[in-house]
Amino acid sequence: MREARLLKVYIAGPLHNEGERWYLESIDSLCRDLGYETYLPHRDAGLCSPSGDGCEFFFQRDWHALDEVDMLVAVLNGPEVDPGTAWEVGYAFARSCPIFGLYEDTRISDPKASINLMIYNSATILCNSKELLREKLITFMNEHSEANANA
Repeated sequence: MREARLLKVYIAGPLHNEGERWYLESIDSLCRDLGYETYLPHRDAGLCSPSGDGCEFFFQRDWHALDEVDMLVAVLNGPEVDPGTAWEVGYAFARSCPIFGLYEDTRISDPKASINLMIYNSATILCNSKELLREKLITFMNEHSEANANA
């Protein structure tokens, strides 16, 4: 009998300051509490220095991690989606990886008007609710478990 592996989630979002990293870590905790394995870029690959040192390593680790995950959770807050996050969403979409886009930015009332249409149509957008993300993660895990049980 084959041992079941944990589903793995890549958590994407801006990493430019401590607050952004803290927010991603809160999503990481939510995923781990539900039984997912996670890849969190700044924890698992580190950060580029302002001079650009180490950025090739960071890019390679993140790129390869995207090939190994079952799902992407992307933080889409802000007047524009972070460029690195946009790349991660595009790459995940190209490999048919399910994407949940979390949008909790209260400065903007209509995410569809703010999020680039290519990103908006690549992901399931979850507005103003980590609880909704939690429900989607539980559903995804249950569906995956059922599919494996029937295989």
